[in-house]
Amino acid sequence: MSPAGGAAAAPAGGTTITNAELTPSDFAAIAAIMQSDARIALSSGKMTLVQSRLAKRLRQHGLAHFRDYVAMVQSDDVERASMVVALTTNHTHFFREVHHFDHFRKVVLPALKQRAAKGHPIRIWSAGCSSGEEVYSITMCLLGPDRASASWLRHADVRLLATDLSPPVVEATRRAVYDAATVRPIPAEYRSTWMRQDGEDYVMVDEARALVTAKVLNLFQPWPLRQLYDVIFCRNVMIYFDEIAKAELEERFVDQLAPTGHLYIGHSERLIGASATRMRSSGQTIYAKIEGQA
Repeated sequence: MSPAGGAAAAPAGGTTITNAELTPSDFAAIAAIMQSDARIALSSGKMTLVQSRLAKRLRQHGLAHFRDYVAMVQSDDVERASMVVALTTNHTHFFREVHHFDHFRKVVLPALKQRAAKGHPIRIWSAGCSSGEEVYSITMCLLGPDRASASWLRHADVRLLATDLSPPVVEATRRAVYDAATVRPIPAEYRSTWMRQDGEDYVMVDEARALVTAKVLNLFQPWPLRQLYDVIFCRNVMIYFDEIAKAELEERFVDQLAPTGHLYIGHSERLIGASATRMRSSGQTIYAKIEGQA
C-alpha cells in the first residue's frame, strides 16, 4: 500500500523510523477517528500505548512523523481500518470468568436442550470474540465432557456466531488452532474430547468448529442478524466505550435477545440506561430478559 494524500516519502537511504513522536494534536485526531469509527474512547493516558502500537504502521509506510500518518488515515479508508484494528485490544482465554460457564451449564443449557427438543432453533452470539477462546468454551459446554453428552445436538438446530472488529482474530477463530499454554485452562475431559493435537498445537475438532460461524462485525454498524438470540456473551468489550456508547450497545443487545434470553458481560461492567429496566440479574454480571419485554 502506498502512502496517500500528503504523506511523506520514505527517508533517503531506507532509514528505519523508530522514534516518531506522537503530539497531542496527532493523538486528538487519532482519538476522534477511534470514537467515530469504533466508538472506542481513548483518554490522554493512552498516548504511550497509541504511539507504541502505531509505530509499526509508520515504519511500514516509511513515515517520519505522526502528522503524516494522520493525513494518510484521513484519506485512505484501508489504512484507516487497519489503524482501528491495531488500536483494538484483543485479550482472552478459555473459560475466562469461569462462573459464567458454570451458570451457562447449570441454568441455561437445560432450558436450551428442552427448546431444541421441541424443534426451536438455538442461537448464541459471542460478540467481541477475539481469537475464539470464548466461543469455543461455550461450544464445549454445549457438547459436554464426552461424545455421548453431545448426542442431543445431532438433530438440533444450534448455531453459534462469533464476531469481532479485527479480521486477523476472526481468521484465528476460524482456524481454531491454539498452543499448549493457551489450552491449559480447558478442563481435561473437554480438551481430550473436543481438541486434537497437531504437533505442539491443539485444534478444535470438526464437530466443534462446524457449530461456529466467525465474521467481522463492527458492533456500532448495522447487524445483519436474522433471528433473535438465546444467549449473548459480550464480555470486557464495553470497558473501552463511553457511557453513551455503552447504553446504546446494551439496549441493542437486549433488543436482539429472545424472550428470557441471557446476556453475559464482563466482571467490571454493568447494565445502564434503558437496558437495566428490561433485564433481571441472574448471577454475577449475568442478566436474563424480563418476560414480556419486546
